[in-house]
Amino acid sequence: MLKYRVITGLLLIAGLVAAAYYLPSAGVWVLLLSMASLMQLEFYGMMSRAGIPVFRVLGTVCGCALISATFFILQPGAGADAAAYRTETVVLVLGLIAVFLRQFPQKHNDKPLETIACTLLGILYVPFLFNFFTRLIFSWEESSFGTSLGPTGRVLVFYLIVVVKSTDTGAYFVGRFAGRHKLFPRISPKKTWEGLFGGVAAAVLASWLFCRINDGQLGRMTVDTRHALALGLLLAGAAVLGDMFESLLKRACGLKDSGATLPGLGGFLDVMDSLLFSVPFFYVYVLVFLS
Repeated sequence: MLKYRVITGLLLIAGLVAAAYYLPSAGVWVLLLSMASLMQLEFYGMMSRAGIPVFRVLGTVCGCALISATFFILQPGAGADAAAYRTETVVLVLGLIAVFLRQFPQKHNDKPLETIACTLLGILYVPFLFNFFTRLIFSWEESSFGTSLGPTGRVLVFYLIVVVKSTDTGAYFVGRFAGRHKLFPRISPKKTWEGLFGGVAAAVLASWLFCRINDGQLGRMTVDTRHALALGLLLAGAAVLGDMFESLLKRACGLKDSGATLPGLGGFLDVMDSLLFSVPFFYVYVLVFLS
């Protein structure tokens, strides 16, 4: 299992680096849509296996529309950010209404409340949170369909992934070899307090090292030691919350993994769960304290 984890992880890292440096902005948009759709379909698959009917096609279309709205409208400069928020709000409202209307012809659905609630949860949990990657990538430099990613968005995403996945890795190995005290056995029976502290320590160290190696510069953002340590703690906490939330969902659905797409790792949602909760916190921190 560990061998497959390592191999799959290395392949994902190689794919990420290649996409960041060689894909044009339009290619990154397509990649974001593809990843969000795969995760959202995995979420809806979990609900279906738990006996809850959902509108998976409609929900996924709404998620793609949300990410596309941000991509096409968001550009650096005064007013662009507010315009993107307004468009996202319109997409969410239209999606909400569409889900309500879609329920009307469901004559034989005896779980209408669960169907509506879980379809909307799929939109908010996956593409809404994942859309902060779109903001993190495209908020700082001008971009067009054929241009490559700006350096700030690229290094911010690399930094986020390094810190969050250091949390996951530290928690996994410390918990595996030194874990004794259960964290929340009702939600995730294998997670321990020792693993939690190991993950936080790994995140703080990774954050500090990444910033030192880059001389305190994340593209246009200057990150001193104080911010590096604060971000390490913040992102580690958010990563743990994201991981625990998906564990709660899987336990409620009676599942071990969200899917079997990635050998040794499960589904895309299993890999991205910690990042889904971390990227909004990181984007807001950058916007408020570093911009």
